[in-house]
Amino acid sequence: MSEFEMPKKFKNPKNIGPMRQFFIMLFSFILAGFIGVNLFLSSQPPIQHLEDFKPNVVTKLYSADDEVIKTFTAYKFEKVDIKDVPDNIKNAIIATEDKNFYHHHGYDPIGVIRSMIVNLSTGSLSQGASTITQQLARILFLSNEKTFDRKIKEFIVAARIEKTIPKDKILEMYLNNVYLGSGAYGVAGAAQIYFNKPLKDLTLAECALIAGLPQAPSVYSPYNDKKLATERRNQVLGRMLKMRYITKEQYEQATQEKLHLNPNPNIYSLNRAPYFVDYAMKELEELGFDETEISQGGYKVITTLNYAAQKAAEDAINAQVGNRQAAVFSFSPITGEIYVYIGGKNYFKSQYDRVTQSIRPPGSAFKPFVYAAAIEKGWGPNDMLEDTPVNINGWKPHNYNNRYRGQMPLFMGLMLSSNVMAARLIQDVGVRSVIGVARSMGITTPIEYDMTIALGSNGVKLYEMTIAYGAFANGGFKVKPYAIERVETSRGKVIYQAPKTRVMKVLNMNTAAVITAMLKTVVENGTGRSASIGKPAAGKTGTTDDNKDASFYGYTPDVVTGVWVGNDDNSKMGSVYGSTIPAAIWKATMKVATSKFGNSDFDYPEIELKRSAAGAAKTIKDEDITEEPPKPEVPASGDINGDMINSSQQGSQQTQNPVSFNNTFLEPSKQAKQPALKPMPVLQPVAPSEPPVPPIPGR
Repeated sequence: MSEFEMPKKFKNPKNIGPMRQFFIMLFSFILAGFIGVNLFLSSQPPIQHLEDFKPNVVTKLYSADDEVIKTFTAYKFEKVDIKDVPDNIKNAIIATEDKNFYHHHGYDPIGVIRSMIVNLSTGSLSQGASTITQQLARILFLSNEKTFDRKIKEFIVAARIEKTIPKDKILEMYLNNVYLGSGAYGVAGAAQIYFNKPLKDLTLAECALIAGLPQAPSVYSPYNDKKLATERRNQVLGRMLKMRYITKEQYEQATQEKLHLNPNPNIYSLNRAPYFVDYAMKELEELGFDETEISQGGYKVITTLNYAAQKAAEDAINAQVGNRQAAVFSFSPITGEIYVYIGGKNYFKSQYDRVTQSIRPPGSAFKPFVYAAAIEKGWGPNDMLEDTPVNINGWKPHNYNNRYRGQMPLFMGLMLSSNVMAARLIQDVGVRSVIGVARSMGITTPIEYDMTIALGSNGVKLYEMTIAYGAFANGGFKVKPYAIERVETSRGKVIYQAPKTRVMKVLNMNTAAVITAMLKTVVENGTGRSASIGKPAAGKTGTTDDNKDASFYGYTPDVVTGVWVGNDDNSKMGSVYGSTIPAAIWKATMKVATSKFGNSDFDYPEIELKRSAAGAAKTIKDEDITEEPPKPEVPASGDINGDMINSSQQGSQQTQNPVSFNNTFLEPSKQAKQPALKPMPVLQPVAPSEPPVPPIPGR
């Protein structure tokens, strides 16, 4: 071998030993980590200046029309010295958040190992094991994103804090800066907001409640859920007992203490659409943002809310409903953007969301699903049906004021909100078909197998009803509403953008076109005339038994809105119908919500509607419905009322007479030819294929 020739084992890099490769890679990682850590630390403020930290306005939520609707602020920020913090607060926080606080150097090794086992088993960072020092590091320096990178930085900063600042000072800074919900940063602010007390006057139970908030401020907020807040408080008390901070007697006494909340909390965070904000916050959490990250992340969150329409709806509610409750939900049937969301008259008196939580009977507003099931089975809008008294196995629905008009085309039955015609229809098409249509269109609330659902006897959520009406507006396609359009960092980087809207075909387009044509007559000439907004619109009134609930659901090609009015205790409202207050609120809302869309009409084939029997596809007589084999009798019902017909002047006296058609409506020459419909089979007196109708509870 030449003296200049290298040994063969060194000629090929592949021959480098595995151990040498390992050490080279390890050194590279260490060097890169060292450089990265130093770059990270050099970008942070000096630790010794942390005592001067004060939270600023952080995340803001914007409406689509660029109004700030929610801020997470530190307006309620009170700095308190550790010596002035009650022992019960300090002990409760330590027992809940970091029981080894005074015994570790910034992180808890046992807690880290335990969380690592959980995280590795789940494949995610579901358990954090953050100490108080780590939480403080995150509050002051870092984000709340659940990544390994952030956790490493958290360890490093926490270690630096522990080396620089005494334990009591760390605890003091944490107690002054931790977010506790409702715009309160720090325990002193929380004491004022939740209990209207100075920190020193808090009871043991009140201290425990505050100590339970850092993990999930809105979830455990007593203003959102008193029961859950109480359970969380008692958990904290249990931990204090276990660590011997309190006696058994103190524990038992504190767990029995009733909540005495501040009746008029001065919540310093701006919140101009609180029910919508609650919905948007839940959506953000579903998208992977936790509450602390949202509140302290410095984000700009652009929502879909039309604040001008929201304000118009709120003003209408305040002017119309008096001491009753009301709710409004409005969205785009094309994109799913939520435009208006009002869950009640006064959020600060009641956080109960009547859009998504309340289940109330919709009355006659449910009838379009019965008619849609009929159209799907071959009925046409001009088919004739008897508007006369009917007895269906003991069930005897009646029209408002016992007004009957004889034989009428189907569309007039819906226009005039005939109860007996809706009853005859569900008898023909079957309860199962009606439920199937309602289900497919978005009604997920349980529906009883009962013919009375034709008159809206079954409770339904406002949210679901409005979504279902959206399918009528969008050619039979259902969309899922959403609230969050975009999320940006403080530097303008988009970290979330709403995806393209997904739609689902749930109804034949011809059915949607026919129902829309029929519901347009409701607004133009029927029970919903008081809701007219001067542009093409379709809708339906709804009024329940004894006027306990009143609603209006309607739409244009671009906006769908549902309105409910009633009392939470289900008491009677007096002379309130779907055609009165709900229609007025709907009108006020829609005038603003639709203003940017012009006067566009529905992109449907024009449907010819005929008042007379001429050209009607079929006539159903009374005996065709009632002459069938006996079934178990259903007790006579205190029937859901059909809606009264309101004049164009809101609140005017109702009429018992059929509405008159204008000349334009009746002129056949101006109507397009009706799409062909499959023939309707003649009813036969045969045994029913569906189960017997069960008795109606409480009727």
